[in-house]
Amino acid sequence: MPVEDPASPATPADSVVEQLRLDVARAVRKVCPHWLAAEADDLTQTAVLRVLHRIRDTSGTVVYSPGYLYRAAHSALVDEIRRRRRLREVPIEPDRHAAPEPSGPARRVERGEIRGALMRCLASLAAARRRAVMLHLQGHTVAETGALLECDRKKAENLIYRGLADLRACLAAHEVAL
Repeated sequence: MPVEDPASPATPADSVVEQLRLDVARAVRKVCPHWLAAEADDLTQTAVLRVLHRIRDTSGTVVYSPGYLYRAAHSALVDEIRRRRRLREVPIEPDRHAAPEPSGPARRVERGEIRGALMRCLASLAAARRRAVMLHLQGHTVAETGALLECDRKKAENLIYRGLADLRACLAAHEVAL
């Protein structure tokens, strides 16, 4: 890879790319939320590469507008947010103030105790409430629960609400904190 002389004059293409980078950086600053501000340079680089690929794919005939740069920056931002949600990043250093989580056999015992208490409490619910709560815990909506239980939406809502309240009370009585 040849090394360029830092004293050599910049080519017109370099100045165009630098201006593009400045324009994209401005667009990224407009769309970037404060909690992702530390990643602004990476987002800018991603958006610039997308714009350059688009220019290359169209043989240089595309002229970028501020609106196009805004959309490219927004697209890079959305992709980064989705990537973070997928990864569920874990901090490198543990929180020094948090209580240590049990591991190994202690964690398995704790999980077993919670599972046992949950099963006992679910079994103690009235049959209609238990079915409604089970459907709710499986991710069904109120409307789906009503259809599966063959009742109207309001009754399904009440069964879920009262069943969850009974479940919470039973778990509290068994001293299970979720």
